[in-house]
Amino acid sequence: MPLKALALNATLKNSDAKDPSSTERMVTLIDKAMSEYGVVTEVLRLADFNVKPGVTSDEGAGDDWPDIRAKLLEADILLMATPIWLGQPSSVCKRALERMDAFLDETDDEGRMVSYGRVAAVAVVGNEDGAHHISAELYQALNDVGFTIPANAVAYWVGEAMGSTNFVDLDKVPKVVTKAVDMLARNTAHLAGLLKAKQYPGEGG
Repeated sequence: MPLKALALNATLKNSDAKDPSSTERMVTLIDKAMSEYGVVTEVLRLADFNVKPGVTSDEGAGDDWPDIRAKLLEADILLMATPIWLGQPSSVCKRALERMDAFLDETDDEGRMVSYGRVAAVAVVGNEDGAHHISAELYQALNDVGFTIPANAVAYWVGEAMGSTNFVDLDKVPKVVTKAVDMLARNTAHLAGLLKAKQYPGEGG
């Protein structure tokens, strides 16, 4: 069976926005690259959903997170893609991570978090410095809630500080970005396949 990926696009723009999304462009590049390794990706734009604030898996009426969570747990790979705002991940990215905090207490009979056996990768775009800082924040958060981080599992582009050119405006994607995208896809698919074949041991295993 093919590997499944869920890409959470944490742009602040919903799908009805008139302006194109640089984060979406990066996600599309990664989707295409991962398809070369047998990965089928579903993309969700978080701004299209009502992800309520909180740290549980269900915050009640009107909360769209339970359905997103179900898709996440059906996938082998999670791609967290975020723009840089004020040197930080977007607010909707942070909200999704906060909702995954519930995984800390959601374990199977052998003490493994429900997220175990899944790998996570990160994509970052922006017009200011901070891609390494943001990937470090996301790596730590995703690892805390049970995801495994492959080698070189980040693809990013940052433009000139205080500049006006966005990633989506580029006529051609820089070679260094395409190389990072392929490395992310290759390593992520490889590790996801290994973990799908052999899960982490449980308590006492």
